[in-house]
Amino acid sequence: MFRQFYDEASSTLTYLLADANSRQAVLIDPVTENIDDYLGIINQHGLALLYSLETHVHADHITGGGKLKNITQAKTAVSTACGADTADIQLNDGDVITFGEESIRVIATPGHTAGSVSFLWRDRLFTGDSLLINGCGRTDFQSGDAGKLYDAITKRLFTLPGETLVYPGHDYNGRRVSSIAQEKGINPRLANKTRDEFIELMANLNLPKPKMIDIAVPANRKCGVPDVQHG
Repeated sequence: MFRQFYDEASSTLTYLLADANSRQAVLIDPVTENIDDYLGIINQHGLALLYSLETHVHADHITGGGKLKNITQAKTAVSTACGADTADIQLNDGDVITFGEESIRVIATPGHTAGSVSFLWRDRLFTGDSLLINGCGRTDFQSGDAGKLYDAITKRLFTLPGETLVYPGHDYNGRRVSSIAQEKGINPRLANKTRDEFIELMANLNLPKPKMIDIAVPANRKCGVPDVQHG
């Protein structure tokens, strides 16, 4: 089972994956305001939520991971490089998350933030803000590094099969899915760009500061709620 959710306020894409036989499930990048929507689907299909996975510490919304843990006992999982000490699981490159007979592989993709990761499930890649459809995450805060992002995308993600589906953490233009072949071929920030050209491009974006960054980042380092403890 696979379900994609969209948060209008932050243009965030959240993903629910479930094993059909065991009914065990995971959420990727849940948004706290949309918890009732997730729980509605989970309860409707009799699913057991095991994990809330984060692609990084978000700057534009507060995660629902901590609240979901309080309701469902689902463990929170964040990259060890994110500084989210209250997360139940500190993810590292190459880790495998299992639910039922399904598995998700963690791929470290730093650059947007130091702790950004992508998740590979079957032929589907959940890229968070590292690789977007026709774009990529900014690299000017949270220990961002354009060179590292270029390396992560070109050496880790673009080496996956071209038919691998790309499901990003955000889209601001109504798009919902891409592929590795498409992004390698026509992504304007990456296609036919050298590392130096990419670094120069990213240094001159001059983007405004995310409106929620001063609230969202500290909250998300605590999985969205201040009282979540290790499980």
